[in-house]
Amino acid sequence: MADPIEELREKVALSCRILAMEGLVEGILGHVSARIPDSQEMWIRCRSQKEQGVRYTSVDAIRRVNFDGKGALGKEEYQAPNELPIHGEIYKKRPEVGCVIHAHPREALICGIADLELRPIFGAFNMPAMRMALEGVPVFPRSFLITRPELAAPMIDIMGDKRLCLMKGHGITVTGKSVEEATVRALNFDTLARTTLQVAQTGRKAPDIAPEDIAELPDIGSTFNDLWVWRYYVKKLQEEDRR
Repeated sequence: MADPIEELREKVALSCRILAMEGLVEGILGHVSARIPDSQEMWIRCRSQKEQGVRYTSVDAIRRVNFDGKGALGKEEYQAPNELPIHGEIYKKRPEVGCVIHAHPREALICGIADLELRPIFGAFNMPAMRMALEGVPVFPRSFLITRPELAAPMIDIMGDKRLCLMKGHGITVTGKSVEEATVRALNFDTLARTTLQVAQTGRKAPDIAPEDIAELPDIGSTFNDLWVWRYYVKKLQEEDRR
């Protein structure tokens, strides 16, 4: 039987590669982690002297460390990301979180810099993204690297119990109960930001969708929203890698 802890490690590597394939991270920047069940440890994407970029993340680059970054880094071959406190401090404060993603999608960056409000301007086109906008997207107004726990604390406070945060002039932080959920949530958030920016570029203000239309939109469940979408992107990644 497959080891579920190793399967979790493989999912973190897949998430990194999917996010890069879809343009949410570029080059060597951005990282994904997953809480290891029944422990105070996580799998997290690290770098080595052989770094080739997030798009080409190997399972070996996913290292097991505690929430403060101490652990097996392959005889120091690997280095934990400078912004590891984003991950570790969220896990310490929010036990329901099973995965943390920190990424730098360009359209979300521009929305933050330009103070474009992420509103529910579409409905059935992407219902999870619409609900993100409906619930409100917290914005962390600082642009520094979060390299210490005390720098992570104000971002986590602003994020509250929400599952994502736009970091102005920096990127995004997204959480989920699972790697699949967090990855798909990041992709949906990217759709919201892309659409918001494209509408703003028309020079027109889009109205919010009508409350009666929102009332007609069903909750189609995590299998439809997360698992099936995750499988699609895994398959897409496999096809891309064969080319």
